[in-house]
Amino acid sequence: MQQIFVNETPVDNKFIITGEDMHHLVRVVRLKRGEVIRVSVSSTGDNYLCSVSDITDKELTVDVNEQVPSTELPNRIYLFQAIPKGDRMETIIEKCVELGVYEIIPVQMKNCIVKLDDKKKKSKLARYNTVAATAAKQSKRSIIPEVHDFMTFKEAYNYALDLDVLLLPFESKNGMKDTFDVLDSLEKGQSIGIFIGPEGGFDSSEIDLVQDTCKLISLGKRILRTDTAAICTLSMLMIKCEEFI
Repeated sequence: MQQIFVNETPVDNKFIITGEDMHHLVRVVRLKRGEVIRVSVSSTGDNYLCSVSDITDKELTVDVNEQVPSTELPNRIYLFQAIPKGDRMETIIEKCVELGVYEIIPVQMKNCIVKLDDKKKKSKLARYNTVAATAAKQSKRSIIPEVHDFMTFKEAYNYALDLDVLLLPFESKNGMKDTFDVLDSLEKGQSIGIFIGPEGGFDSSEIDLVQDTCKLISLGKRILRTDTAAICTLSMLMIKCEEFI
């Protein structure tokens, strides 16, 4: 089933679809009258199953059949991701959107190998949000998670201080026990921030900054790449948060 995101709620129990979405559904997918699509209102997270009722050269009209439940996790998860090499960031965004992340913040940490100027950051950010939107449609999310503008580590930490729980995979003294204890302590509705370090690891000054407010957790005895660490942490949190639904 095809899915699109719109900004406005239905009017007279209908959605009028134009622009790129209309072109894709009509010219590429070749939807016909009577076929059903899923329409999600990104501003509210409401979802509707709709039937195509009219097709013109410039717009597609769909009638609302029923409202369906949200596919969102009950906890908002914020991923503070160190900028990785190559196209790994796109993989992280795609997979973490599928797993339920609420917002992704690319962070320029001290040991990041990649250094981007303002022009490259702007083009990367546009691409990252396109990847997030595509992944949200594919995974039938109720919202499109935002990829935030790039931040320094200190900016990211200050941004994260308003969240209920902060997690950082590092050298946890009790190993996986600390991870299990953190997962067991989570509550429905809490906002959760995750800091994932770069290929070169966290700088000691970064750990010093956050260690009094972040809970250090383990991801096991093996060394994970930064993209694997992000996906692993999101997977654990998704399974835990699904219990609250």
